[in-house]
Amino acid sequence: MSTPITPLADRIVAVREEAKTQTASGIYLPDSSKEKPVIAEVKAVGSDVKNVKVSDKIIYKEYSTTELKIDGVEYLIVKEEDVLATVK
Repeated sequence: MSTPITPLADRIVAVREEAKTQTASGIYLPDSSKEKPVIAEVKAVGSDVKNVKVSDKIIYKEYSTTELKIDGVEYLIVKEEDVLATVK
C-alpha cells in the first residue's frame, strides 16, 4: 500500500493496528471502552530515518503523534525519536 503522505527528515508515516474487540475471556468490548493501541505498521519513512524501515511494526509514544485521515485511512506521523521499539 502506498501512502499519499511523504514524510520529511526524521518522520515516519504509520497506520495504527485495530483495537481488540474481544477480551481473552470472550467478552465483547463496546467502542467506548477500547484502548487505542500503541502499535502501528510503518508505511513510509523520511530520508533521515535510520533504524526503522517500511513494513516494520513499531511501538510509539501515545501522545506524541500527529493523526490525520485521508481517503478513510487514519495515518500517524511520528518522529523517529518517539519510536520506543520495533515488534517482530
